[in-house]
Amino acid sequence: MELRDSVDALWRIEAPQLIATLARRIGNLDIAEDIASEAFVAALAQWPVEGVPPRPGAWLMTTAWHKAIDRARREETARTKAPLLVAGQDGALPDVAAEALDPIPDDLLTMVFTTCHPVLPPESRVALTLRLFGGLTTDEIARAFLAPSSTIGQRISRAKRTLAGARVPIEAPSADELPGRLRAVLEVLYLVFNEGYSASSGESVVRADLAVEAMRMGRVLAGLLPSEAEVFGLVALMELQASRFRTRTDGNGIPIQLELQDRRRWDRTLIDHGLGMLDRAFGLARPLGPYCLQAAISACHARAPSFAETDWVTILALYDALAQITASPVVELNRTVAVLHVDGPEAALIATEPLTSDRRMAGYHLLGAVRGDLLSRLGRHHEAAAELERAAELAPTKQERQLLLDRMAAALSVTSD
Repeated sequence: MELRDSVDALWRIEAPQLIATLARRIGNLDIAEDIASEAFVAALAQWPVEGVPPRPGAWLMTTAWHKAIDRARREETARTKAPLLVAGQDGALPDVAAEALDPIPDDLLTMVFTTCHPVLPPESRVALTLRLFGGLTTDEIARAFLAPSSTIGQRISRAKRTLAGARVPIEAPSADELPGRLRAVLEVLYLVFNEGYSASSGESVVRADLAVEAMRMGRVLAGLLPSEAEVFGLVALMELQASRFRTRTDGNGIPIQLELQDRRRWDRTLIDHGLGMLDRAFGLARPLGPYCLQAAISACHARAPSFAETDWVTILALYDALAQITASPVVELNRTVAVLHVDGPEAALIATEPLTSDRRMAGYHLLGAVRGDLLSRLGRHHEAAAELERAAELAPTKQERQLLLDRMAAALSVTSD
């Protein structure tokens, strides 16, 4: 059992690199993953007898490469495929064991751009990236997203078929393509993080396992792209937000609003690292992109000794800049909270009015939550209760629904006094 656990742990560490290198040489993600799996199966069979090799990664790479050659020779088209798998004209195998001694960033980078390719729908990009770049098993992804393993498995299989059917090359994007393609990669990582930070369904508001995985992948990506400010901005944003995990919910899983959180329990290690990553981002780019701006907003909260000492003027200015480049109604809603603390509840309520007719916000429970709070502050408690009730009906988790219903009851109790 100990050996099996060791191999499972090694899969998480070595599989992304192994699959990436095989995919680059073979040109097919599906076959590359199959061969990598066969290499790990071979390890489970041989290592109990022969012992774990001194360089297990190199052993796996060599074993996988031999299996790739064997597979090519077994196929009818081996005559045309086999040469693609052999580096030297003399037919000798390349020194794949030596390759395994050091990470090959280009291969990992190529894979993450492939798994996040625009030809795939967002949910497929997420599943395939977690599987191949994150090294998670299908069962782990299914548990994280509260979906049946069969559903996730089918989603991953369809994604691979789509990539193959569209003849998507397994290669890093050109310099001209990089900004748009990188944006898609960052969106996938932030989608994964947000599902952990504020779950869209299920019994728990926070699912830290997903958020931790997104941060880990973000740090790997930052190492692969050390000159891209937005990558560092995203890592900073995730770490600064994750620093508040311990205080985001109470003992019953009910969300705790930012102003009521015990800042002494925020994770100072994550805050310090996140601020350091943000400094890296600031040194790389001007003007700041959307992830850097969001991280800068989170940094204002992280640096404030108390909620009352928050620099809301700076936060509002950052939201103004963010709204200009994103045109996002969610950003506009978040901006109204800063307006509240700078200009008061009346101005903030007026700022929410355009959002009430925005179709994109029709099912977003936080719009009603914010408006309910603003109306309560203005003494319009009946209206506040109505907003909070509608918001509760849209809440994605039972804990958020309960919080909104409690706030609705509090608003109604004021009117009955």
